[in-house]
Amino acid sequence: MRILGLDLGTKTLGLAITDKSNTLASVLGVLKFNEYKELIPKLRDIISEKNITLLVLGLPKNMDNSLGFAAERSLNFKGLLEKEFGLPIELIDERLTTVAAEKVLLEADLSRKKRKNVIDGVAAAFILESYLKRRDNDGK
Repeated sequence: MRILGLDLGTKTLGLAITDKSNTLASVLGVLKFNEYKELIPKLRDIISEKNITLLVLGLPKNMDNSLGFAAERSLNFKGLLEKEFGLPIELIDERLTTVAAEKVLLEADLSRKKRKNVIDGVAAAFILESYLKRRDNDGK
């Protein structure tokens, strides 16, 4: 039983997964899409193959804590995921996760092209790590 972290963009979905003990997050990859429904079969395969029991989805709040267009997009995607998979879904504030991911990738000296291909997966790992820290702090 593992947890899948998701970072939803406008054209890509970053994926991260926990280890079998649900204590560490690592990048699983990035899926490209034109419409959300294209992601469902791919996610179904991952959920089945990796024995996923919980989804953690980034919620991109504005810096003033309000919800804008990007947050609305994530909430709509959450509704689709709930309908398709029936799994519990946790929303995690993802403010600045892409900035943090970019910083890590720059420090790793990745080219702009390589960063573009992996940044959403790294951001998903940050989102999943945030969830794991919050869960541990809450004593779950």
